[in-house]
Amino acid sequence: MEKFIVFGKYCDDVIKKREVFRNKHLNRLSILKEKNILITLGPTKCTKYFFGIFNANCENDVEILIEKDIYWEKGIWIKYNIYPWIQAF
Repeated sequence: MEKFIVFGKYCDDVIKKREVFRNKHLNRLSILKEKNILITLGPTKCTKYFFGIFNANCENDVEILIEKDIYWEKGIWIKYNIYPWIQAF
């Protein structure tokens, strides 16, 4: 498995708009964390962007993980980029 970094952007008014989907989103992330697929994921302090690190076989697997999340499906996450990452330390 390789590691991948995800940088993404939230919609406007994310704090208000995400509320109805937040529990489902967090429950799914907990499952991915337990399976060692998700290393970390969260918003920047300004809540305009999100950052994550995933373990996956390929970039396409990470795309699927992102696009199956309710935040993507409901337009809370509106854009993302994926980068292969080499962990030096």
